[in-house]
Amino acid sequence: MNKLTTIVLVLMATFLLVGCGEEPKESGSKAVDADRPGQGVTLHPARATWNTGFFQEALARRGLGELGYTVKKPKDLPNPLAYKSIAMGDIDYWCNGNFPLHDPQLPDGFREKAEILDPIIKSGGMQGYLVSKKEVEKFGITSLNDFKREEVIKAFDLNEDGKADLTACPPGWGCEEVIAEHMEKYGLKDYIEPNKASYEAGMASTLGAFKSGEPVFFYTWTPNWTVYKLKPGKDVIWINVPDEDNTYGEVSGIKGAVSDPLRPGFVVYDITVVANKKFLKENPAAAAFLKSFKLTIDDVSAQNTLMNQGEKSDKDIEKHVDAWIAAHQETWDGWIAAARKAVK
Repeated sequence: MNKLTTIVLVLMATFLLVGCGEEPKESGSKAVDADRPGQGVTLHPARATWNTGFFQEALARRGLGELGYTVKKPKDLPNPLAYKSIAMGDIDYWCNGNFPLHDPQLPDGFREKAEILDPIIKSGGMQGYLVSKKEVEKFGITSLNDFKREEVIKAFDLNEDGKADLTACPPGWGCEEVIAEHMEKYGLKDYIEPNKASYEAGMASTLGAFKSGEPVFFYTWTPNWTVYKLKPGKDVIWINVPDEDNTYGEVSGIKGAVSDPLRPGFVVYDITVVANKKFLKENPAAAAFLKSFKLTIDDVSAQNTLMNQGEKSDKDIEKHVDAWIAAHQETWDGWIAAARKAVK
């Protein structure tokens, strides 16, 4: 047998062996493993440009990873670009939808290509004015109009300038404009003095004053560390804006509100997952997980408090995820089980 014949026989034997074996899987095809239905699929998430929204994204990423998906590092995107990218399919999902607040930022035809899922936190995006519970009860405070009363002004006039002191928003923040609008609309400029210094510094002073037994009056939003340190219903109370013509709307079921419904003076919004429809259809396990995924204001506010104390890195946030899952293991396992069941 010459050398050429030997080579030909070896090649033929190789082709026969390959032909009798399994066909190679296509790159990116899903594995059969029922516990990891997303194996072989790469996901592309985005997250907000504000770090108080990072926690829910990290939790979702962890869950999808547990289901076998390869989840890329999220892109930090401003709202309009995020929604455009989701509609185009460049981004699969993000967990920082705030609706109806973000409705004006949606591109044309958005709802044809993307879906706004049920809220992660219903009415989670709360904004408004909080007052120390002790003073609410002592003076019968129900709305901003009560700060026109002499005895209320005197109690909250910390610098003795003849006006009640409000810890408000720095120049350039959207809430600064709304607060200024309230002061004008309800004739409060002669009675309330909004403090527009650094919000972090202002709230640190407010927290210190509360601990010293002094009255406090401040603007805040949720989720936020402020409502973890000063708990609505226990330490402070949400109050109304006068708003007799209901310009800003009202909301029911708010914990620690002076009335139900409450007129907070700001749009109250749901915090939601927003996802590309094609992505949801092609990935039923991911869709089921993201639709099951729910948190509370306290969950996120507690984590935001850790960030406010300096635990801000991605590594820190992963530790926060570990702790949350450990404390809610049964709930977490239920979400994972529902996602796995969705592909059977």
